[in-house]
Amino acid sequence: MSVQRAGLLVTSLTLGAVLASLAAQPSTPGQNSNSWHRVSASPILSPQGQSWESAGTYNPTVVLHNGKYVMLYRAQDAAGTSRLGYAESDDGIHFTRRAEPVLSPEADFEKGGGVEDPRLVKIEGTYYLTYTGYNKKDAQLCLATSKDLLHWKRLGVIVPAYKGNWNVGWTKSGAIVPEKIGGKYWMYWLGTAADKTDQMALSYSTDLLHWTEAVDTPILPKRVGKFDSRVVEPGPAPLVTPDGILLIYNGADDKLVYRTGLALFDRKDPTKLLRRTSQPIFEPREEWEKVGQVPNVVFVEGIVRRGENYLFYYGAADKFVGVATGKLDVKFNDSP
Repeated sequence: MSVQRAGLLVTSLTLGAVLASLAAQPSTPGQNSNSWHRVSASPILSPQGQSWESAGTYNPTVVLHNGKYVMLYRAQDAAGTSRLGYAESDDGIHFTRRAEPVLSPEADFEKGGGVEDPRLVKIEGTYYLTYTGYNKKDAQLCLATSKDLLHWKRLGVIVPAYKGNWNVGWTKSGAIVPEKIGGKYWMYWLGTAADKTDQMALSYSTDLLHWTEAVDTPILPKRVGKFDSRVVEPGPAPLVTPDGILLIYNGADDKLVYRTGLALFDRKDPTKLLRRTSQPIFEPREEWEKVGQVPNVVFVEGIVRRGENYLFYYGAADKFVGVATGKLDVKFNDSP
């Protein structure tokens, strides 16, 4: 999203089921979100103190590490500078935070605005963290690596602003496919088109550091009159399934209300879109999802599998972290 958002949810995700019949449903806005149930009526993480996380705690990514649910989340101070906080949980719902952030703005491309909106993927024993570096002038997609989620090595800007095939603005929100396809790594990310709308791009790499755009137009474009008419932004790292590459994404309409959608790409060709939800599967409902630093936002950015289910983590109103649970017992019959 602009420079803010995040998430949690639980779903029994049967891919043949997940990818299958939202378009066949009546087109009542938000109707598909009825199958998603918040675990808590209140946020699971909220701003605290007078320092680095006093204004907002939101847009988390979560992984299982050494038997713990580990959350990295965007924390914002009163001056608007962002850092990444660290929290742990035994059950994926009740988290204990570290007193200090694990990533603070240091590099020139981060100073002033900070480090924002983390996404994690683990590849061959190493955690790859994509995040937005914001220096009050440019927001750019950056990369860092770690073995323990506490100590991070910056690798710099991996998709510079203003230099895309169609992107003429900022870059952010890198969702890396967790395995190679066709001998390459793939990453869905956000760029800004000439009409000032934010749409989804796709790049590939052989080393996770040097990235090349795969197509000349948005891989997942905006849709006039739908919940994603203004913003189409990747959520957490995609799930690679026998049916395809399932990507949770965040869409905003012309009024900048943020909701959640799904897209399915071909398992052997990440450039080929197979299916896409015509209606959102999750949307703002609670007061704390509607009122905050940015109103009317649910922004899914983290996912963890737990048995037959998944936990999805989301940011609410650019201020809180929420958690919900649900089953996607639908056939995803939507066309691209």
